[in-house]
Amino acid sequence: MTNLASVFSMLAQAAPASDEPFSPVVPPGDGFWQPVSASNFAGQIDWLYEVILWVTSLTVVGVVAAMALFVVKYRVSSRKETGPAVSQVDHNTPLEITWSVLPLAFFIPIFVWGFQGFTDMHTPPKDVLEIKATAQKWNWQFTYPGGNSDSKLHVPVGRDVRILIESRDVLHSLSIPAFRVKQDAVPGRYTQLWFRATKLGKFPVFCTEYCGTSHSDMLSEATVETPDEFQEYLNKIGFDPNKPPEQRGAELYVQKGCTTCHSLDGSPKVGPTWKGLFGSTRSFADGSSATADENYLRESILEPNAKVVQGFAPAMPTFQGSLKDQQLSDLIAYIKSVK
Repeated sequence: MTNLASVFSMLAQAAPASDEPFSPVVPPGDGFWQPVSASNFAGQIDWLYEVILWVTSLTVVGVVAAMALFVVKYRVSSRKETGPAVSQVDHNTPLEITWSVLPLAFFIPIFVWGFQGFTDMHTPPKDVLEIKATAQKWNWQFTYPGGNSDSKLHVPVGRDVRILIESRDVLHSLSIPAFRVKQDAVPGRYTQLWFRATKLGKFPVFCTEYCGTSHSDMLSEATVETPDEFQEYLNKIGFDPNKPPEQRGAELYVQKGCTTCHSLDGSPKVGPTWKGLFGSTRSFADGSSATADENYLRESILEPNAKVVQGFAPAMPTFQGSLKDQQLSDLIAYIKSVK
């Protein structure tokens, strides 16, 4: 059977290129078909999975072996030797009770263990680090205490983390296989999951609910680091007045997931490339045209469906409310610098 860790690694390599490329380090799986175990839930879930797998596998082998035995032992070579077929109905109450009750010896413990795990995974501790995950076509945004956000998830090792999840458009699903957690992002409501990462490293993050054209590109990564490294990361993604606006805008290009839809090399993606965008003449789906100046860039970010570029679908979500005024200015400054 194909090792799932290898599959995750191949999928990760399909992520879109950017100034800070997606390159999660996927350690080998802990078992023959499992990805690496990197959270407090992994051992419990994997153990129950193995129990169910082997019980059902042995049951299948036993049933198939019995079928093969009966086929050989009771085979009929000629109807003449056995006489005419006679309709008969056999009923054995003790046998039927046995094969109905005996499986309960497996089903009841499996249910109890599974329900206990389900309860644990849906009851976060009180003292947790809360991070907000926002899904929209086609990227993830993780907002940390203090209000700064990034398209990648960072958590400290050994710390209980609660992810509060929302969607701004359609159904998505946040999945981190190495942590054995998955939860749908539902428009109009909040959902949640929690975990405690137990291993340092980078692990793939997927959207596992089909959400449109670039669903397969809705990839991210979870970085588990030491508490000191996590604090350094929070300081890094904060506003730095000493950086030029173009540099801050380049960081936002990655942090806000713009890499998914807009290239920097002239190649079209879901949306137009940013190469040479500023100052160019844009032709729109309604037959009109305009020069891509600062006002056009601002409108395209905050009201993306106001002017849809010819040849592209109106797929871009609004960033109204998710970008501060300074961030909007920095992003426009970066777009102007991409020649």
